[in-house]
Amino acid sequence: MGEYAAIEKEAKLFTELCVHNDAIDPNLFDEFGVKRGLRDKDGNGVLAGITNISRIDAFEMRDGVKTPCDGKLWYRGYNVYDLIRGLRGKRYGFEEVAYLLLLGDLPNEQQLHEFTDCLTKCRALPSNFVRDVIMKAPSKDLMNSLTRSVLTLASYDDSVGDNSLQTQMEQCIKLISVFPMLAVYGYHAYNYYLNDGSMYIHRPRPELSAAENLLQMLRPDQQYTPLEAHVLDIALLLHMEHGGGNNSTFTTRVVTSSGADTYSVIAAALSSLKGPKHGGANIKVMEMMADIRAHVSDVTDEDEMRAYIGKIVDKEAFDHKGLVYGMGHAVYSLSDPRAVVFKSFVQQLAMAKGRKADFDFYNTVERLAPQVIAEKRHIYKGVSTNVDFYSGFVYNMLGIPVELYTPMFAVARVVGWSAHRMEELVNVDKIIRPAYKSVMATRDYLPMENRG
Repeated sequence: MGEYAAIEKEAKLFTELCVHNDAIDPNLFDEFGVKRGLRDKDGNGVLAGITNISRIDAFEMRDGVKTPCDGKLWYRGYNVYDLIRGLRGKRYGFEEVAYLLLLGDLPNEQQLHEFTDCLTKCRALPSNFVRDVIMKAPSKDLMNSLTRSVLTLASYDDSVGDNSLQTQMEQCIKLISVFPMLAVYGYHAYNYYLNDGSMYIHRPRPELSAAENLLQMLRPDQQYTPLEAHVLDIALLLHMEHGGGNNSTFTTRVVTSSGADTYSVIAAALSSLKGPKHGGANIKVMEMMADIRAHVSDVTDEDEMRAYIGKIVDKEAFDHKGLVYGMGHAVYSLSDPRAVVFKSFVQQLAMAKGRKADFDFYNTVERLAPQVIAEKRHIYKGVSTNVDFYSGFVYNMLGIPVELYTPMFAVARVVGWSAHRMEELVNVDKIIRPAYKSVMATRDYLPMENRG
């Protein structure tokens, strides 16, 4: 705990009291029709708003029956498959799709140039910000460092209290622009001060895309291949936005509705994203895959692989939670379109990096895990690979340190958060205030001398 006073004994007692008094009979959720996690048993979320930014399709109506289908992800009405196909490796997509999500339409060449130029102009931090903020009190938890940096940027913005839509847009664009710098510089500070590594602070280059700048700022030699940059660009594009109903985007909407400033809103979204059930899931995938390698003598032996995956599902192996990380999704059933489209790029990168065996290993787990889960669990919908299954593997091949995995997610998702913040500001002038069913019993007040 560092310089904090040790209160382990007291905290243990306090925790026991809290657990005893906070426990709620789970049957009450069914009795009162309350959906735990705001989702029903089929994974359908409670409707909390309306959006025109993105949509997830996991089911379709066939002869009047709701039927699972291959997943689809739409950005402003465009299928992400089509957006990625439209790039065809000729240009980077981060800036183009950021324009689409934030402003509502695909840009023409002139509009894209103007938007990219705007991002480039904003790709700068206040004087001495890196020294005075990022390098002070560095942490292995880079999401905390990133959140602190975002909140501190508010102190440098004279317009932080200006509630005009134009000011909110300016602030969103500036944050989208500097997120790669905040994340990478935060890592270098941690690596130097806490990991005994070397310090590199490479400035972003105006002629480069967001993906290219991420790689050149991160790497000591600033070098990267076009394939590496394009695969990272696709990863960012696929993580930008996801249907509006995810935890961090809902947090964005909730905090925006209270009238909070842009920096506070994005900091809240970051705090939501960092959880292992949300943005930190790809780290758990990497840890699980390492655990499988450590306990399976031959990863090409499917019987042995199947048996060990079964132990994970039965809570006998890995973290004993019974989860095969990277498998299943709250909404998708047959497939996660992000994982489907990403897999081909993952394979290209694996071949180029001489890591075909690693790709085959992932492919085996992807194929066997749903079978094992289906055999051992009663599930309400299908289990398929989600995008987290492959994203950590890609980051590993790109030489991105594990501490940056979730911040990389944030670098992309800040675009979606910004789009939802603006949509909330434009359309709704009412604070989000959900209702909770109280099940507490009333009690008579006891004077101090009568308490046990």
